[in-house]
Amino acid sequence: MISLRTSAAVLLLLTLSGCKLGPNYKRPTLDVPGQYRGAPNLDQQQLTGPAFAEMKWPSVYQDPVLQGLIKEALTNNYNVRIAAANIEEASANLGIVRANQFPTLSGSYSTINEQSGQLRGAPTIDTLGLSLSYIVDFWGQYRRATEQARANLLGTEYARSVIIITLISNVASDYFLLRELDDQLAISQQTVATQQESVRLNTIGFKGGQYAITDVYQAQLLVQQAESSVITTQESIEQTENSLSILLGRNPGPIARGLKIADQPHLPEVPPGLPSSLLERRPDVKESEEALVAANANVGVAKAAFFPEISLTGTFGASSTALTSFLQGPATFWTVGGSLAQPIFEGGRIRSNYRLAWAERNAAELTYKQTVQDAFGDVASDLVGYRQSRAYRIKIEEQTTTYAETSRLAEVQFRGGYVSFLQVLTTQQQYFSSELTLAQAWYTELQSYATLYQALGGGWE
Repeated sequence: MISLRTSAAVLLLLTLSGCKLGPNYKRPTLDVPGQYRGAPNLDQQQLTGPAFAEMKWPSVYQDPVLQGLIKEALTNNYNVRIAAANIEEASANLGIVRANQFPTLSGSYSTINEQSGQLRGAPTIDTLGLSLSYIVDFWGQYRRATEQARANLLGTEYARSVIIITLISNVASDYFLLRELDDQLAISQQTVATQQESVRLNTIGFKGGQYAITDVYQAQLLVQQAESSVITTQESIEQTENSLSILLGRNPGPIARGLKIADQPHLPEVPPGLPSSLLERRPDVKESEEALVAANANVGVAKAAFFPEISLTGTFGASSTALTSFLQGPATFWTVGGSLAQPIFEGGRIRSNYRLAWAERNAAELTYKQTVQDAFGDVASDLVGYRQSRAYRIKIEEQTTTYAETSRLAEVQFRGGYVSFLQVLTTQQQYFSSELTLAQAWYTELQSYATLYQALGGGWE
């Protein structure tokens, strides 16, 4: 028993006095700007509210139908479900790697009954044993490997978050595109109906000798233009519905509608928050950092391979001809042992693997810094994109109003005989094109709104 106590003390001493080789992780120094380029100048009242990225997605997308579509996508989308399976896989792998830090204990049982011509009636010998095996993690190899596996698990969780915020943005963007196409279809159909009436009136005027045949042809041109727009818009609507259905985890089919494109609630100015918070908000940045943490830990794993492996083993058992006499008397046995294995020559494999680990770690650091820089670039571009797309939409609204009034006046002047129908046709074509452009401008503004929310890392918590 003295040897057992001694062995246990040695085991405890080796474990407590062990170290972890390799560098401890420290976040690299980053060039974080003081504020986003293109950030709006908000007054103090607006600054007291939450940053745009901290708003929950139902507060950002308030159309009840759109909210239902996003919820369905988050539940049924295959990419989200695959990402969840990847998390389960990484979690199981962490458990496997972490188990290397603990001893392994196994039991055995055997029974032997030997009969021969000279020896009959020999007793059956039962043997029961326990074997303990432990590789002392003196150099921290297994602890570094566990650190690496844990970082990989966190990385898969952040990868799922990347998929979630991308999915939310894509569903919202496709839905806004669908509502914009609905508006374009309604505008084109209304234009067809209006201009068919104009063709009818011009035809009557031509037969009565009031108008020239060119007036009839010119009226037909706008009808044909609007009819072609109806055809292409209907095609785009079905294709967008199919794309949105796939995001929802459905087979291609129709999609429910809610608010019109111009009625979608959204903030006129978004408070982007502090640039430093982007490092914690963007899941792709966090995923990239966890890849760096894992690569950093792998350096320690590779370095530990230079040093000897310390193994401890122990066996305790008993043999008896009767089950009731186990653990009694001289039938019991035990052994305690230890070994040390030192690599001597492996053709440069260990050194090359160590160099490889450092190269991968350095590459991971550069990738992380690049990801951070890209994130700041995304936000800056999307901030100016949203602001300018909103300003553009407002101007197109003003232009459309002007074209509507110009078209009305030209129609009045034509009926009074002051201008030719060509001028009416020109103003009507301009009004029709401006209406379509306005619908597209609404979509661009709302798409920029969704993209900015994604760029700021909103919606995944």
